[in-house]
Parts: sequence; C-alpha cells; structure tokens
Amino acid sequence: MTTLAADREIEALMALHPKGFDLSLDRITRLLERLGSPQDLLPPVIHIAGTNGKGSCAAFSRALLEAAGHLVHVHTSPHLVNWAERYRLAAEGGGKLVDDETFAEAIARVAKANDGQKITVFEILTAVTFILFSEHPAEAAIIEVGLGGRFDATNVVARPAVTVIMPVSMDHEAYLGDRVELIAAEKAGIMKRGCPVVIGAQESETALQVLIETAERLECPTFVYGQDFLAFEENGRMVYQDEDGLMDLPPPRLPGRHQFANAAAAIAAVKAAGFEISHRAAEKAMTHVVWPGRMQKLMQGRLTELAPKGTDIWLDGGHNPGAGVVVAEALAEQEEKNPRPLFLISGMINTKDQSGYFRAFKGLVRHVYTVPVSLSDAGVPNDELAIRATEAGLTAEPVSSVANALMLLRDTWDGPAPRILIGGSLYLAGLVLAENGTPPT
Repeated sequence: MTTLAADREIEALMALHPKGFDLSLDRITRLLERLGSPQDLLPPVIHIAGTNGKGSCAAFSRALLEAAGHLVHVHTSPHLVNWAERYRLAAEGGGKLVDDETFAEAIARVAKANDGQKITVFEILTAVTFILFSEHPAEAAIIEVGLGGRFDATNVVARPAVTVIMPVSMDHEAYLGDRVELIAAEKAGIMKRGCPVVIGAQESETALQVLIETAERLECPTFVYGQDFLAFEENGRMVYQDEDGLMDLPPPRLPGRHQFANAAAAIAAVKAAGFEISHRAAEKAMTHVVWPGRMQKLMQGRLTELAPKGTDIWLDGGHNPGAGVVVAEALAEQEEKNPRPLFLISGMINTKDQSGYFRAFKGLVRHVYTVPVSLSDAGVPNDELAIRATEAGLTAEPVSSVANALMLLRDTWDGPAPRILIGGSLYLAGLVLAENGTPPT
C-alpha cells in the first residue's frame, strides 16, 4: 500500500518541525484545543504503555474485541513500512489501515490548525489519531504510547476505560531515566485517578512496586499479573485464570512463551475496560492475532528466495536487552521442537544497548552477520556492530545488506537447512518487509 499524498504531507512537516521527541504535553494540548478537543470524543480507550510487549498487547486486544464482534480503532507506533500502519480504522469484518486520501486530508487539517507553531511531527501525527478516531464510528480505541508515558503525546485522554503497563525495563534512558524505577514512574504517568489499571508481567520487582504504589495512590482498580490474573501452558494449551475462573485456550499464534503473558494482559485489559469476552471469542483471538515484525515467520518473498533452501527465517524488531532475552527464549523453544543451526543477521541504532541485546544469544547463535540500518540516521556502522557482538561473546562479521548476508550464508554454509533470525531494530524489520515485498496490511 502506498500513501503518496500522505507521504508528501509528512515530508513537508518534517522540513518544518523536529522529528524526534520533545516530551511535553503543552504543544499537543494547545493544538487539540484548536481542533475541538477530539481526544474527548473517542469511544472507550485502552491505553497501553511499557518497554516491551505493548504492541503485542495491542494486537491481542484488537483480536479479542474483533472476535467478540466489536468495531475497533488501533493506533500503534512506529510503523514498519508505511505511515498508514499507525492508524487502523474500525470496519466490519476487521479494521483496515487508513486510506491515503483520508490520511492526507487529516494531516493537512491538523497542520493548518497548528499554524506553524513549534511542535514535533509525532505530536501532529498523534493529533491525527484523535481526529481520525473521533470522526469514524467504533466501539473501542486501542492507543499505544509512543515513548514513556507521562509526557507522551497520547497521554491526553482524561478518562481511559483502562490503562495497561506492560513489562518495564531499561530503554530510552536519555529521555526516561537511568534506573528502572524512574522508567516505571514515567510509564505509570498514563494512569488516571479512579480508572482501571492492568499491570502486565514485570521482570523487575522494583518496577512492579512503583506501578502498584502509583495505582493505589490514584485509587485505581488494579489487576496485577501473577496476583489477579495469569496464564500458563498445560498440555500444549494456554490456560488463562482470573477471579472469574479458567479459560482453556489454544496457544497464541504469536510464537514465544512471553506471548502467554502478553495475551493474558490483553484479556484482563479488555475485561477491565467493560467488555465481555466469551470463551469462543478468546479462542478465535488466540488463533487469528497478527503482529508484523515481531517474531514473524517469513514464508515467501524476494529475500527469502536468497537464503539456503529450506531455511526457517524469522523477523523481529526487538531492540533492547529485554527484547533480546524473550526472542532468544522463543528461538530456544523452536530449537527444542525442531533443532537447526541458528544464525543472526542484525542491524541496530546507536541509542540501544547493542552488547546487551547480543548477550541474550550467547550459546544459541552460531554466527552473526551485522548489517547497516539505512532507514535511520542513528544506524550503527556494521563493522562497529560486529565488534559489539564479539564483545558479547559471539562470532561476527560485517556484511553490506540483509540480501548479501542471506546469499553469503547460502554460498558458504554446508550443513542442514538453518534457522535465521533477522533482528535488532524496527527500522531493519521495516526495511526487510519492504525489500521482501511483504509489507503489513
């Protein structure tokens, strides 16, 4: 899908305004007032923050609500290939990405209302979310936080139906703080007094305590993973449990044990937001959920044809040590079921802990091919990234592109069909999906 008119509008904005983050709510609040406060005209909002897993939670929440027959808007960021991926508008039979004409018109209207005032492109695009979601009918809106929580441009919804805090770990330290409790406090900033809060599975007890204390201070009905709800594997199935009882469900279509907890958080969130989810709807959601670029198996496409015959190729945009751990665990599960030699093709940006990401794969990956991330000015040079991988205990070599890495492996590997993970950056994931000819739809 191309969004030519919308792309032109966004390019014009980027020439005028910074495209990074400048965490404050003053500019977005002023702009939304000029637009008639569309954020106050939304259907019930599920607002999701977290370091890892918030996109998966959004995907599961959408799948649950749509399986129950509800019309659902979804805002996620960043996009992988096309800007329109950030805006999925409710439609019978399942939401659709915003069409180019509607998208471009909304951007132009928001830019006109801003009237050249200082603002970030993300803030303008967030205002577009509220315009689109307020003007098209739906029964729920799922909104993913862009960065942090407290000062994120999405944090202007006064009374969300539920706020969700997914796993919190170290990331974006320059903006959010260099200790996990500071990052947790920023994420907790989306909580609103008296509004339900769902706290997903936390790897840090310190972060969990900050989140619970904030929810208690704001007198929020609170649902904590491991205390008020949980999910576990039994006989190859996923069992979800909360105060209403058990649901025996198919395992989530998204691979990795961590997706059980992500799915559980979504079920808890949708219920806390006031929606009834039948056993049949939950079953359908687990088998129909889609989340591109996150442990996505590439079955066909231009790039897959360059790999050794029979290769098992996975694509994942996770880019911090926490994401590295869950992806490595998911691949270890694959290894148990179907042993294959594993190779990693990785590109990363310089704001991420590259060695921390690579350490998660020590003892699992045979060799790393590092590639440049051409879509980002912050891409780490591939030779430097190879050094980071080596420091983490892996063997690595720089290669000029994903395509060349796949061909190099094809020409040099003399063994059973391998498994390949392409990962380390959402920018890289987007580039791969575009080059492969399989963008999200």
